[in-house]
Amino acid sequence: MLLISLFVFTQGKTDNKAFASPSDEKSGRIIVKFLALTPGFYKDSVFQKNQVAREEKLLLADTHLIEVSESSVGKVVKALKRNFLVDYAEEDYIASKTLVPDDPYFSSQWGLAKIEAPQAWEVSKGSVNVDVAIVDTGINVNHPDLASKLAVSVNCTLSSCPAQNTTDPDGHGTHVAGIASAVTNNANGIAGVSWEGRLMSVKALSDTGSGYYSWISNAIVWSADNGAEVINLSLGGSSYSWTLENAINYAWGKGVVVVAAAGNNGSNFPFYPAYFNNSIAVAAVDKSDKKASFSNYGWWVDVAAPGVSILSTYRDNYGELSGTSMASPFVSGLAGLLKAHNPSWNNVKIRNKVESSADAIAGTGTNWVHGRINLCKALDCYSSSEVTPSPTPINTSAPTPTNTTTPTPTSTHTPTPTQISSPTPTPTSLPTPTPTAVIPTPTPSNLPWWCVYIPWHYTCQ
Repeated sequence: MLLISLFVFTQGKTDNKAFASPSDEKSGRIIVKFLALTPGFYKDSVFQKNQVAREEKLLLADTHLIEVSESSVGKVVKALKRNFLVDYAEEDYIASKTLVPDDPYFSSQWGLAKIEAPQAWEVSKGSVNVDVAIVDTGINVNHPDLASKLAVSVNCTLSSCPAQNTTDPDGHGTHVAGIASAVTNNANGIAGVSWEGRLMSVKALSDTGSGYYSWISNAIVWSADNGAEVINLSLGGSSYSWTLENAINYAWGKGVVVVAAAGNNGSNFPFYPAYFNNSIAVAAVDKSDKKASFSNYGWWVDVAAPGVSILSTYRDNYGELSGTSMASPFVSGLAGLLKAHNPSWNNVKIRNKVESSADAIAGTGTNWVHGRINLCKALDCYSSSEVTPSPTPINTSAPTPTNTTTPTPTSTHTPTPTQISSPTPTPTSLPTPTPTAVIPTPTPSNLPWWCVYIPWHYTCQ
């Protein structure tokens, strides 16, 4: 009798008028799903009680779209949730298209899709106030996809790091720079991780790709003293150096995020400066999220990133390279995005976010500590109402191994007395074919647009 007394017969009032468009931010739209077999007259009574202005049945069973005054949305949602015949009620959030840059080679940049960069760019594209120092062979200052991004160019293979424009005959530094922060959405070339971030060309390796630890140490200190928020070190060697470690610690003490390639020796032996506590050591994975055969690995490696057949700026053109050198700037670009989105964050918070948001792919806990980086998770775009508000919660949690502090080398690390030990440039011997700017023509489909490029994504299955 109690149940029957709640039923109120009302005239159905489905309105055939078009609902407010997504641009009408104060539409007051609510989605409500009733339990199966709930009588229509009871639904009408609920709508009438909550002063619903319009109602429309959705294609999902027992699911309705209603419209109330904007000021009463919260109150109505709460009231509906208390109704024992209502399965759920929620605001009808607005979803926007995911940003796709118009750079012609973007479709060939599998690494950006793997780390969910397009979704993350809806949250942050970087900032001109964030500088990523590329400590390397220099950057070709005339490259059309990099020239406008260069804040400064210096040469630390000379004493005191004088200002000097570089052409980068080797091409390694130019390739690394493009991954981190090529000019993006300019209908030219490739896309970089950090769209708006600036680049500092800090030459510390010769035109053939090798250099003294002293050059590298100077480059690190110079970068820290001249405003770099992130330093990328796609270089290294197997010899320990107090000077190099002190330079890393100096930069970290100045609040800089230091990112370094784990090395291409295919071993778990220390590789410097990636091995040091205050640098984020980065391993390389392929398209299948498997450790690249050449990549170093072990408990001292922090995260992984794409590093096989990576397309980027190269010399005067574009080309593919493989190596942990390529993996490192993906992480540097991410650090730049995080700093741009959270200007008050220090390097500790940024590093923690990079590591804690990584996907725990196969090899996590053995080949690297935290997993393969995920830009979307790092920028919290799954939970951001600005990016992908969704009525169905998406489980983005991934098991993350306990954060292990990398021990500082002790007296068991015997410093190598020589200052002429040349770090092994990464990659060592790699093909550099110039890619053909061919963009696959998407096949009409009901699947999301990104399935053309990342068919393995869970939304494309």
